Amino acid sequence: MDKIASMKAFSAVVQEGSFANAALRLNLSAQLVSKYVSQLENSLHTRLLNRTTRKVSLTEAGSTYWARCRQILIDIEEMENALSKLHQSVSGVLTISAPMSFGVKNLPQLLVDFQIRHPALKIDLKLTDKKVDIVEEGIDIALRIGELKSSSLIAKRLTTINIAICASPDYLAKNGTPATPAELANHTYLKYSYLENTRLFAQSNPYLSDLKLTGNLLCNNGDLLVNAAICGGGIVIQPTFIVGEALRAGQLTKILTDYAPSPLALYAVYAHRQFLAGKVRCFIDFITDYYGELPYWDQQ
Repeated sequence: MDKIASMKAFSAVVQEGSFANAALRLNLSAQLVSKYVSQLENSLHTRLLNRTTRKVSLTEAGSTYWARCRQILIDIEEMENALSKLHQSVSGVLTISAPMSFGVKNLPQLLVDFQIRHPALKIDLKLTDKKVDIVEEGIDIALRIGELKSSSLIAKRLTTINIAICASPDYLAKNGTPATPAELANHTYLKYSYLENTRLFAQSNPYLSDLKLTGNLLCNNGDLLVNAAICGGGIVIQPTFIVGEALRAGQLTKILTDYAPSPLALYAVYAHRQFLAGKVRCFIDFITDYYGELPYWDQQ
């Protein structure tokens, strides 16, 4: 049995969530991937994966093995890169998770610039606003916006994310402009599913800690909510990298500027340094100063 090939097959199944997707990633047949994993389980005398018709999940033993397996594969890749002097031109696949709207608006140029420097490196970008388990899902780097809870992961601060409260001129003309956050309760609010607006206000205005906003439209995508606000649908609270273009075009107007929520931050989150592959280190070094403390979307 080719132990390394079996470990790579097992790792791909864990990361991709199915034998079929793992086969596509490895450019192998699903039957061969399944054979590799079965051989690995037989050699270990342990079931590593629970298989159903709908999904594949790790067993307790599989979860333990996956952590060590991933480290071994990273070490092998690092060794091969070192022997081939690829530390300046890394190769392989770099898997990145990023928020949907931020990824669509602000990652294309960065990724193109990064791959110009490292043409042998492939990028697998997964856009989602959910906070994924980067170890369990095989994510090399996760870009996250907001307050980070303490964990064993490493978080590198990249730039400031400012938040604006906006509405269209037409909406404000018809419904009036609120003078205080408390008056938002009398307006149509376009609520982002993952935004804890009460905490955002309370950080800069403690007396607003009891403020409750209930949205008439609830959505997990900021771009849609901003477009709804442009159409006169209500008031929206979104990062300036989403609303900036509409503000400059006069489609939206900032309101309650004296009560602006406290700025958030963009972070690069990755596993503990002992799990850090060369491709991850290269990307972290590249993105660290890419946006700057005052990002370009707030300079225009």
